[in-house]
Amino acid sequence: MPPPHLPTTQSAVLAIEAVAARHGRAVRARHDIGRDRTFAGLVGHEDGPDAIPHEALLEFDGSPRTAVRLFTHDEVTVTVEGIPFDVPRDSVPAFLNSVWSGLVHVRARTFPPSTTLIVTVPGEAGYRESLGLHDLTPWLSGRIR
Repeated sequence: MPPPHLPTTQSAVLAIEAVAARHGRAVRARHDIGRDRTFAGLVGHEDGPDAIPHEALLEFDGSPRTAVRLFTHDEVTVTVEGIPFDVPRDSVPAFLNSVWSGLVHVRARTFPPSTTLIVTVPGEAGYRESLGLHDLTPWLSGRIR
C-alpha cells in the first residue's frame, strides 16, 4: 500500500509530528514562510504568483540525532546522526518510524573497505548512504553488522 499523499509542507509537518509523538519524541519546528524567507522566493514557483512558499526544519530530541528539512518543491532531507538522506515527502513518516523503531543498521565490509548506513522501510526499497570512517558516532557504531 502506498504511503498517504502529503501535498503541502504543513500536511507533512503534521504527519511527522504525529509519528514523533507515537515514539515519545519532542519536536522543535522552525517555519520559513514567504518568498523573502525561502529558497523558493529566489526561483520561479510553478504554483503561480499567488502561492506562498513554506519550508520547515524539524529537530527531534533523543537518540539518534534526527532532523527533517522540508523544502517548497517536494524536496526533503532527513538527517540521521549527521548523515543526510533524500527521501520523498510522502515517505518521510514511514522513514522516521523505521529509524525510531530500530530498522537501521550499518554494513561494514573489509574488502573493499566500505561502511553504509541502511534504513529499511517496510513496503519500500531501503535507503542507503555511504559513511566515512569519521562519520561513525557511538550510536552508529552500535548498529554495525
